[in-house]
Amino acid sequence: MSDHLEQRIGRKVVQRLVLPGALFTLIGAIDRTNVGFAALQMNTDLGLSGTQYGFGAGVLFVGYVLAKYPSVLLYEKIGFRRWLAVITFAWGIAACSLAAIDNHLELYLLRVLIGFAEGGLSSGMMLYLAHWAPERYRATILALPIMSINVAQVIGAPVSGWLLDVQNPLGIAGWRFMFLVEALPAVALAIFAWFYYPDRPAQARWLNDEERGWLAANVHAESRAAPGASREGRWDALKSADGWLCSLIWFCILASNYGVMFWLPTIVKGMSGLTATQTGFIVALPNLASAIGLLLNARHSDKTGERFLHIAIPAMVGGLGLLAAYLLGAGLPGLAMLVLGGACTGCTVAAFWAIPTKMLSPQAMAMGVVMINMLGSFAGATVPPLMGFLKESTGSFLPPTLLLTGIAVINVALCLVTRARMRGKVGPA
Repeated sequence: MSDHLEQRIGRKVVQRLVLPGALFTLIGAIDRTNVGFAALQMNTDLGLSGTQYGFGAGVLFVGYVLAKYPSVLLYEKIGFRRWLAVITFAWGIAACSLAAIDNHLELYLLRVLIGFAEGGLSSGMMLYLAHWAPERYRATILALPIMSINVAQVIGAPVSGWLLDVQNPLGIAGWRFMFLVEALPAVALAIFAWFYYPDRPAQARWLNDEERGWLAANVHAESRAAPGASREGRWDALKSADGWLCSLIWFCILASNYGVMFWLPTIVKGMSGLTATQTGFIVALPNLASAIGLLLNARHSDKTGERFLHIAIPAMVGGLGLLAAYLLGAGLPGLAMLVLGGACTGCTVAAFWAIPTKMLSPQAMAMGVVMINMLGSFAGATVPPLMGFLKESTGSFLPPTLLLTGIAVINVALCLVTRARMRGKVGPA
């Protein structure tokens, strides 16, 4: 009976919360990473160097870092529904404003504002879904919104390329039109969030009393202190090796993923000489493979209960695949390695969020998620600019590719160390 009830709740959570929530992550990912396609025209129009572009792409994560803690405090004070509506509306307006920039300083400012407005989205979404995710479905439930980042590239890459090339009705530059069109859905989602989401399981009309009671008794995060209760143990994640190891693993995961996202369109176009639209379809291939691999990896992680190897193995294969793609160059073998490398790099996120939700206490969970996401934001703020500097300094994409491969190796080592540390404490993880 308990298994049947858990399955019924899991299906409802996926349908009612996870899939709608994935839309926010999807649109957010498009608005964060479409600058990679804008660069195909924007850099020339505004006279941006590779270093300036890389800084503009990565500076968004400065806003992310600054917003993490205040965003979670606001989330706890006003509830998920109001919080999600506010940040979504703010990022939509800032993203629309990118269509009007005239220099690199305006690009930097608006990218920081977008990062600040959207900075708490990943933290808040993970905290929110942790209230609803049973252990046996945790990796799958928490991976679906993350998978939408890859789906965003599958959809966004061809659409972004097409918007650059099409004769738009406003008669403005293609990259300006792309920024405007791809930002407007965020404003619509803000209105949707205000009217749709329950703050906690107790407010969900689509759950019956038995289902609400089961969630309260069986979901780890739902047992946390209620708002206004004692905050003892809130900062424990900062004091533990477990919290820092989780944060470093997440740093490596995001460093690899954002390095690929922000530079892949430029790399592909430079290797192939394709149009923006054609480049979009090529860039979509590794992201499509990544989305499929992420979901399969998450389901297998849930089935086996193993988490760390489901990060380490794809990380290593991804890093080596990207290096092989560079060495092979344009052509079918290089494309195959690019798809493999991008797919494996993307699906490293599948099992991650099942780790801190199990390792950290309920009291430490909120600040633990903030800590993990803040360090991950530093990855986005540092790695894309560093790749731009390496490319500009050497005239080759080999050093940036070697950087991503090295980060993958470090990620593998961290996963194995953490796995060995945890096996004697919490069993398989």
